[in-house]
Amino acid sequence: MTPQGWLLVGLLLLGAELLVPGGLVLLFFGLAALTVGLVDLFGMGMGAWAEVLLFAALSVVSLVLLRGPLQRRIERRRTWPEGSEIDTLVGETALLGERLAPGEVGSAELRGTVWSVRSASAGSLAAGQRCRVTGVKGLTLTIVGESEGENPSAAGNEGSKGDGA
Repeated sequence: MTPQGWLLVGLLLLGAELLVPGGLVLLFFGLAALTVGLVDLFGMGMGAWAEVLLFAALSVVSLVLLRGPLQRRIERRRTWPEGSEIDTLVGETALLGERLAPGEVGSAELRGTVWSVRSASAGSLAAGQRCRVTGVKGLTLTIVGESEGENPSAAGNEGSKGDGA
């Protein structure tokens, strides 16, 4: 393939990565194609078999070695810092969509949106039960039964700076 062909394939793969949700797979194939294109463009002429072999090796090695750490880094950045706007959900009341045992993950409706929730209650929570949001991690809300929940104003100020206790 010509260097321009490799560069075009690389750009198409990188563009496809932006359109396809999650994964971070096409990214590494796109970067490998761009690398092969640049190597070929700057005069390190190789046979077609060597280009394909280099593309495959770069794709697989980078995918295996870099995908996990990159996903973990991205996931850490998805968690909102304490005091951000998403924390305003702490203290709100959600309607549980399904029965949850302690520590289980399920769904609940809050402000007209269905959220992933994790039960922090000591006992099971029933479907349809009103629950208090006690924390937010990423897009998962931590909830307890409304009777177990803290005073909404105290829970909402939990992560605030300068709260007067």
